[in-house]
Amino acid sequence: MNRGTLRASSFLLAYLSFFFLFGAAHAQPPLNPQPQTPPVAVLGQAAPGQATRPPPKTFLQIFFSGGPLGIANMIALIFLSLMAAYMVFDNLMRIRRTDLIPPELQTELRKFVEQGRLNEAATACANRPCFLSFVVQQGLKEADSGWSEVEKAMEDATAEQAARLFRWIEYLSVIGNIAPMVGLLGTVTGMLLAFKEVADSGSNAGAAQLADGIYQALVTTVYGLVIAIPALGFFAMFRSWIDELVAAAAYASLHILEPLKLRKLGVQAPPIAPALAGPQPPAPPRSGAR
Repeated sequence: MNRGTLRASSFLLAYLSFFFLFGAAHAQPPLNPQPQTPPVAVLGQAAPGQATRPPPKTFLQIFFSGGPLGIANMIALIFLSLMAAYMVFDNLMRIRRTDLIPPELQTELRKFVEQGRLNEAATACANRPCFLSFVVQQGLKEADSGWSEVEKAMEDATAEQAARLFRWIEYLSVIGNIAPMVGLLGTVTGMLLAFKEVADSGSNAGAAQLADGIYQALVTTVYGLVIAIPALGFFAMFRSWIDELVAAAAYASLHILEPLKLRKLGVQAPPIAPALAGPQPPAPPRSGAR
């Protein structure tokens, strides 16, 4: 088992533990209940406080109290929570600046292009597949067709790679929109069952019985929101990261193939030494992406 698998398993276990502990926590009685004065029993009558109160329900009791529909609804919410946890962890590992735009590859490709070693540059791109290498490789294929064709090829490659990254985070948006709806469906069906039970019991139904049914029904809405809020938050964060990295990759690819443009115009490219030993050209500002 590699480190990536271990990290994914640990993250999913932690997320699932939080999901169940949250349900168990709100089902427990308060830690410091308010002291109550013992009721005074009246001769011939049972003390009011001696009325049997049902014990607080655990998470599993709430889980199975909704019948087949409630169980199916909770299973769907647990599945969505696991999917959201996996998607968050996978995108944290996938959207990394050092993996998508390796600085050492950028320096190496710039050196090859400045020296006119385009075949070696294409080989280096093939040996190090990433966002940057794919864009530069598509530009190198049009090196003999003029700079406008090179630029067009890089724009198309950048758009294709960006679409792939955006498609992968769209699942978080879908989960964030579906989870509250699934929770609301569980709440509506649970309230229907609660009111049906009260109606079937006739005059024996009380407010406590109705409140207990509604309480159980609202649990699914709470879980749906617990899943949806982090999923939509991570989706917005990942979208911001991708926007920034796409701009940085486009800037880096243009800088790498700049000698081709200068050569077409009959201008000598800048020397290699400053690019290797001195500071690199200023990159677009970085915000949240790593």
